[in-house]
Amino acid sequence: MHIEPGVVDGAKMVLAYGTAAAAAGYTLKLAADDLKSHALPSLVVRTVLATVGVFIFFEILPHFAVGISEVHFILGTTLFLLLGPAAAALGLAAGLLIQGTVFAPSDMPMFFVNVTTLLFPLFAIHALAKRIVPDATAHVDLSYAQVLKMSAIYQGGVVAWVAFWAIYGQGVGAENMQSVLTFGAAYMLVILIEPLADLAVLGAAKTIRDRKTGPLFTQRLLNAA
Repeated sequence: MHIEPGVVDGAKMVLAYGTAAAAAGYTLKLAADDLKSHALPSLVVRTVLATVGVFIFFEILPHFAVGISEVHFILGTTLFLLLGPAAAALGLAAGLLIQGTVFAPSDMPMFFVNVTTLLFPLFAIHALAKRIVPDATAHVDLSYAQVLKMSAIYQGGVVAWVAFWAIYGQGVGAENMQSVLTFGAAYMLVILIEPLADLAVLGAAKTIRDRKTGPLFTQRLLNAA
């Protein structure tokens, strides 16, 4: 999902600054909402876990250059289900920042573009989760169909934002559009894998249902709303 330097540049970057600022503002709202039901140390611990997870997803798991961008196993839905929207958003942003500053400095000019691409699909999951997950259902009790819907929303959102940035930055020329379509087709394959990973993680979480997990997970993981 990385947009390479040069795809969006010059005055067009102003939009990226705006969308990233909006994402930051909404993330702060999510954090404030999280603190209504979790202690601050819990949010901090979950954010650290999300950051470490994002770093692993980006740097250690396989990733491939395809078309206009790269295909990564971001597992944003997994972070959302285990750690909650606030920690997931903070971890995605922090993980992307660490990756860029330490391992890929050339990506930093596109940080605001890429963080927008990661966070807005997460916000979409958060907004639609109440329609997909009944209040009486804990995350560990989700079905494959429910997890698939959430994964499709997240991965589809990532593809949509990548397509938007590519077209916004480079126009609708045949070569650019071919790159966008190639990337989109490849990335949709992630939807076939991520729900299985989510269910495996949630299945493992069921084994700790009767234990005290402290600050490690969002309360919704093991409990109804």
